[in-house]
Amino acid sequence: MPSTSRGRRKTGPSIEDVARLAGVSAQTVSRVSTGADPVREETRAKVQDAMDQLGYSPNRAARALRNGAFGTIGLIAHRFERTGEALTTEAVVEAAEAEDLSVTLLNVRTPDENQWKDAAFRLSHQAIDGLVIIRAEQVTPESLALPAGLAVAVSDSRLVGHYPAVVSDQLQGTRDAVRHLLELGHRRVHHLAGPSDSEPALVRIATWQRVMDEAGLVAPPLWQGDWSARSGYQLGQHLAADPTLTAVYCANDEMSFGLIRALHEHGLRVPQDVSVVGFDDIALSGYSSPPLTTVKQDFHRIGHELVRLVLEQLKSRGRAQQRVSIPTELIVRQTTAPPGR
Repeated sequence: MPSTSRGRRKTGPSIEDVARLAGVSAQTVSRVSTGADPVREETRAKVQDAMDQLGYSPNRAARALRNGAFGTIGLIAHRFERTGEALTTEAVVEAAEAEDLSVTLLNVRTPDENQWKDAAFRLSHQAIDGLVIIRAEQVTPESLALPAGLAVAVSDSRLVGHYPAVVSDQLQGTRDAVRHLLELGHRRVHHLAGPSDSEPALVRIATWQRVMDEAGLVAPPLWQGDWSARSGYQLGQHLAADPTLTAVYCANDEMSFGLIRALHEHGLRVPQDVSVVGFDDIALSGYSSPPLTTVKQDFHRIGHELVRLVLEQLKSRGRAQQRVSIPTELIVRQTTAPPGR
């Protein structure tokens, strides 16, 4: 009877092919690919070079059987296309790659709790070692059941305090923004806020109101957008009609850009007539016209800290430091000036 292997089709380079090219044993290649045992750096480099030349991909399932790790982190976020989520995700992927880990992404299109439950269930039961959650706005620890012992790190959300978390200092950032406008002489600082289902937006709203109260001033009526430049533009059409308008603190840079366009269309100059402060310091902020005064969030550091918290849990087999606060910084450019009208 013919051997069952005779007609088997070869689909890619084998571990033996890598061993032959590198001039080592198949066992050594296995040790390098699984990370199970120490290998001399010179030998490791030869094996990895052979893998690259042949396009050989180590079997992560085999690695998991040997050392209990898949080499993969799961990442769930609500809408990766939004600037903050995209920049944080980029940093998570970069930090994971530096540790020879891959990242499995799962996008949640709406803030609905059921979608988050489904996403968390799907990812947490896949071949992942840990999980990063970004901006789970409406999800609570009670509504999001994750496997016991799973290494988890979260960014700004209502899960902060329940899982190890990395957060920007929203309070200080908002205080710096509003006080900057007050110190310039503005007495009626409007706030163009983010949506009510966003925890960072709620923190910025409360802090804006508190700073106005501390200054003995009445906060104007609140304007709420959805983080998009379009919502900033639409709300800017109403704000521009207010003859007392001299200053606006926006909850993110994109709404600031929409607002500035609306003000321009109504014949109002920034900053001569109206001062504008944003939040995030995205790349475009330094190149808009005029360059935007804004509060810098360090998305790069946030992403790296999230990965560090997951790895810390994996190494210690327990919970990591519960909360890491990343400082913000007010970047003063050319959209703020003393009141001119």
